[in-house]
Amino acid sequence: MFRSLLPRNEGPVDRLARVGIGVGVTSLVFMGPHTPWAWIGLVPVITGVVGSCPLYTLFGMSTCRR
Repeated sequence: MFRSLLPRNEGPVDRLARVGIGVGVTSLVFMGPHTPWAWIGLVPVITGVVGSCPLYTLFGMSTCRR
C-alpha cells in the first residue's frame, strides 16, 4: 500500500543532492538571516530520505534506475 502512494522515483545522486540542499537551507533557521522561511528546506530533506517526489509522480518522471 505504501509503495502505491509513494513510489520510488529518485536515484541516489538526486536523493543525496536533495538532502544536502535541504539541510543547507534549513540551517538558515539557526544561522545566517534566521528566517522562518528556511523551514521549507525540510521538503527536499524528507523527499530525499523517503526516495519519492510527489511532483515526479505527478509528471511521470523518474531519476531512479529500474
